[in-house]
Amino acid sequence: MTDHRVRIMVAGLGNMGRSHALAYHHNAGFEIAGLVNRSAVPLPDDLAGYRIHPSFEGALDELAPDAVSINTYSDSHAGFAIKALERGCHVFVEKPLATTVEDARKVVDCAKANGRKLVVGYILRHHPSWVHLIKAARDLGGPYVFRMNLNQQSSGATWRTHKQLMQSTSPIVDCGVHYVDVMCQIVDSKPVEVRGMGARLSDEIDSGMYNYGHLQVLFDDGSIGWYEAGWGPMISETAFFVKDVMSPNGSVSIVMDEHAKSDDIDTHTKTQRIKIHRSETGEDGDFVHADELVSMEGEPDHQKLCDLEQAFFLKAMREDLDLSRHMEDAIQSLNVCLAADESVRTGQPVRLV
Repeated sequence: MTDHRVRIMVAGLGNMGRSHALAYHHNAGFEIAGLVNRSAVPLPDDLAGYRIHPSFEGALDELAPDAVSINTYSDSHAGFAIKALERGCHVFVEKPLATTVEDARKVVDCAKANGRKLVVGYILRHHPSWVHLIKAARDLGGPYVFRMNLNQQSSGATWRTHKQLMQSTSPIVDCGVHYVDVMCQIVDSKPVEVRGMGARLSDEIDSGMYNYGHLQVLFDDGSIGWYEAGWGPMISETAFFVKDVMSPNGSVSIVMDEHAKSDDIDTHTKTQRIKIHRSETGEDGDFVHADELVSMEGEPDHQKLCDLEQAFFLKAMREDLDLSRHMEDAIQSLNVCLAADESVRTGQPVRLV
C-alpha cells in the first residue's frame, strides 16, 4: 500500500470505538470514511462532524472503505471481519477476535486468502511498560508462575455495559485474552491444559452468564498461570489489580498506586512502577541484590495507547508487515480462555491439542 491516506470505517462507538476513532481522526495517515453504530450516541467534539450509519453492511456498501475498524460486541466480530475482508478491506478488530476458536480461524484464513492485513486489539503489545515487563521476566528465565487479575467494581453505565457484554462473553474471556497473551509472550512453551471456575453473583444477568471467573493454565515446560476477572457492583477492590511473574531466579511485579480505582479505564493499562526482585543469596543467606524499582512516569494514557495501536495498523498496511505470528497468537490466547470457559461449565479440565 502506498502512502495515500487510508479511508477507514469505524464500527462500534463504545469506549474503545470512540478512542480508536479519535486515533484515526488525529493520524494524518487515515481519513475516516464514516462511523457505524446501531443508535445515535454522544461523541467528542472532534468526531461530531462525522455521519453515523446504523447498518454495518449498508455502510460497507456505501462507503467502500480501504479498511474497517470493528469495535462492536464480541459476537459480531467474526462476521463483520469476514464481510470486510471479502470486500478487500484491511481489518482492525477489538479483542476477542471471535467467540469460538473455529470462527477465529475462519477470520484468519479469510485474511490470508484475500491478502489483507488483520490486526487484533491487543493493546498491551504497544505499551512500552508492558514490553519492559515482558523482557524483564524473560531475562529471569523459566519455568514461570504467572499471577494476574483485573477485577472491576462496576456500577451505573459501566455495569450496564458489562451486563451487555455478558450476553455473549464472560469476564475471563473478554479481558483474559490480554493477559494470557502476555504469559505466552514470556514463556517458551505451549499451553497444554486449562482449568476454570466461575460464579454468578447477580440476578441482573439475564443471559445466565457468570460474572466472576478464574482460569488456570499449565504449560508444557512446567510453567503455570492464573487469571481472575469479576464484574459488578459486588466485586471487591481489594487486590483488584495483580500482575506478577515469578521464576526460580526472582520475580517481576507491577506495583500500583494504592489509590487506584478498578473502574478507571486508565488503571487497566497503567503500570506505575515495575519491581524486579532477584532470588540470588550470598554465603550469609541474605539477598545479593536489592530490589529494583523502575518508574514508569510519563507512560502513555489510554488514548495514547490507542494512538500507538492504530499507528501500528497503518504501518502494517503501508509496509506489508507479516502478521502471521500476530494472528496465530490471537487464536492461541482465545483458545486458552474459551477452554477455561468450557471448564467452568463442565467442571472438568480441558486438554489443548
